[in-house]
Amino acid sequence: MARQFNTAHVNRAEQHYTLPPLDRLPPTVEGLVHDGYYFVLHAPRQSGKTTTVLALADKLRADGRYAVVYCTVEAARATACVDEVVDVVIDVVRLATARQLSPAERPPALPVADREPARTRLYAYLAAWCTACPRPVVLFIDEIDCLQDEGLVSVLSQFRMGYAERPKGFPHSVCIFGMRDVRDYKIASGGQDRAASSSPFNVKRESITLATFSRADVAALYAQHTAETGQAFTAAAIDRVAELTGGQPHLVNALAHDVVAKQGWTGTVDVAQIDTAKDNLIVQWGTHFDSLMARLREDRVLRVLEPILAGSSIGGGDLEDDRYCRDLGLIDGPDGDIANAIYREVIPRCLAGRWQHKLRVTSGRWRGDDGRLDIDGLRAAFLAFWREHAEGFVQAEGYREVAVQLVFMGFLQRIVNGGGWVDREYAAGSRRMDILVRWPVPDDDGTVPRYPVRFERHLFELKVWHPKKGDPRDEGLAQVGAYLRRVPCESASLLIFDRRPETEAREWGDRMVVEEARPLVEGREVWVFRG
Repeated sequence: MARQFNTAHVNRAEQHYTLPPLDRLPPTVEGLVHDGYYFVLHAPRQSGKTTTVLALADKLRADGRYAVVYCTVEAARATACVDEVVDVVIDVVRLATARQLSPAERPPALPVADREPARTRLYAYLAAWCTACPRPVVLFIDEIDCLQDEGLVSVLSQFRMGYAERPKGFPHSVCIFGMRDVRDYKIASGGQDRAASSSPFNVKRESITLATFSRADVAALYAQHTAETGQAFTAAAIDRVAELTGGQPHLVNALAHDVVAKQGWTGTVDVAQIDTAKDNLIVQWGTHFDSLMARLREDRVLRVLEPILAGSSIGGGDLEDDRYCRDLGLIDGPDGDIANAIYREVIPRCLAGRWQHKLRVTSGRWRGDDGRLDIDGLRAAFLAFWREHAEGFVQAEGYREVAVQLVFMGFLQRIVNGGGWVDREYAAGSRRMDILVRWPVPDDDGTVPRYPVRFERHLFELKVWHPKKGDPRDEGLAQVGAYLRRVPCESASLLIFDRRPETEAREWGDRMVVEEARPLVEGREVWVFRG
């Protein structure tokens, strides 16, 4: 039986297509263990951290020098009491040693009468174990993100307490790992969302992250499937996967899994199947997106993402905010742009989605008798919606700089959903957002193909007229022209949202108007909306 593309937890080479996990780590990592250092490994959710650490643990076991233990402290997720957190960590270490070490290497049982207070209990337990163990202990602790506030402070402080006693009296090397670097854990009293200046884990030697998949890695992973099944991926399909995912391992696997397991496609995989898989992933909205998008309402994430979405600048937050968003996998690259094309679509869709389900605009019939999109009806529906409902939505949106864009996207997604696609583009410094509606062109018999290759395209260019700035109309029309030269479209609309105080004082019902004279740009009449 052929292996599968893994989309849930740890890769098992006998079950899943798997690239060599240790190739994603810097070559210096084993040296950190051999030299007895403590270090942090952090990477975004579902990026292969556990798979990689388990492979490293297996290699160190084969080396024969160490008593190697992997454990996860996920059981402490719902625990707030420091005493209980420390007990959970001790329990998971004890259970892990019972499965992974010989009896002579396991921690001695500590009499209840000798029970230490919580602030030193973990230290005493580890010291007793390492003193009795015949080999130096190497400890890997997974899901460290589950520990919060005083519980995390206590655990990390007790590791620091015994650091000078290694290797005989304390673990020789410790790796803690999770989504974020230790500097970003909520460990300060009072609920601060950053680490205090004096870190309780200042004994760490390095903070390490995992490399994402390169285009060559994607090709190598998919080639394993081809070798076992004979089903090939075209070079264009692999290019498209690399573009959509930015090499994020879970997304790379999820796209291929959707094609071969959910779509049931048995022929050569091309771009059309990958694009369908991308749309399916977003619509099905798995736990990968849930955990990522739950962060979007955090202030430090908002400070970074809002200017990116608005196209005004990149990196609106400070350095710590930027690092936090990188650790979460939301942004990447030297300029701090959205990490990949799928996230560039998912993030605004998620933010707009809070309004999308509230919009009562689904009664229209958007597919004409010829199967094409009723673009005139869509424009009319937008005008009616904006005049009646936009004020409440815009005033309530937390991302105020892009509130009007998000509400429009929520409207558009609700209109088009199920019949076409809404593609979003935003570029730093452009002060604009491009939204492209793709509507499949029916075959000659009137049916819509399963994998459309022909689309009608309708461009919506969104501009905001900010206070103390000039009218962005001319700049917007120039940007429409640049887009039309790159992507031929059946129609183009320029939406200018006026956020100047003198305009916002007017009644919303009077604010969205359409200019009667439609300028001609690249051979297309452009509908200009002002509101």
